[in-house]
Amino acid sequence: MNAMSHYSSDTELLRAEIAAAAARLIAEDGADYATAKRKAVKQILGNAKVRGNVMPDNAQIEDEVRAYQELFFGDTQPARLLALRRAALRIMEDMAQFSPYLTGAVLNGTAGDHSDIHLQLFTDSAKDVEIFLLNKNVDFEVSERAHFKGHAEPVETISFLWHNEGVHLSVYAADDLRGAVRQQAGGRQERAGIDSVRKLIQESEAPGTP
Repeated sequence: MNAMSHYSSDTELLRAEIAAAAARLIAEDGADYATAKRKAVKQILGNAKVRGNVMPDNAQIEDEVRAYQELFFGDTQPARLLALRRAALRIMEDMAQFSPYLTGAVLNGTAGDHSDIHLQLFTDSAKDVEIFLLNKNVDFEVSERAHFKGHAEPVETISFLWHNEGVHLSVYAADDLRGAVRQQAGGRQERAGIDSVRKLIQESEAPGTP
């Protein structure tokens, strides 16, 4: 992004600048994507009104986060990512009865020092998940988040610390899993089951892997 000729318009250039600024906030401070976008816009444009077509999408920001980490955290981020994936796998295996899927930064490879583990569970009883955790003596908090399918009804999210790592379980109905594991545009994988996460870990541990 050091050559303006890379961009065909001022809008594309501005969008790229916002994406880069947001990525820095995510990588350095652990900001979520929505907060990072908002702060990045304010940093670059102040209080000026922003047109919708100027805002980068999450995929563009994700690419910028990955590039930023390779440049500034290349010596530490891969080990951190692997540790988070191993932790996620242990939790998923322990909660296999609830059809857990990994999502977010730990899946897409952009997780860093400030990242938490985000899992999606597919079961018809959030209460069963809570009982399972209570039986494990896990102290958790319950909140809500928007449904990934854009439904009006939010879903329950259960958050807790596991070996000093933040874990967030979003509990969806079993039927919500239908079609949910398809790859998105550009080949991006939105969620991964136990076998897929295990494969990611094995690939990272393979000899010669950076």
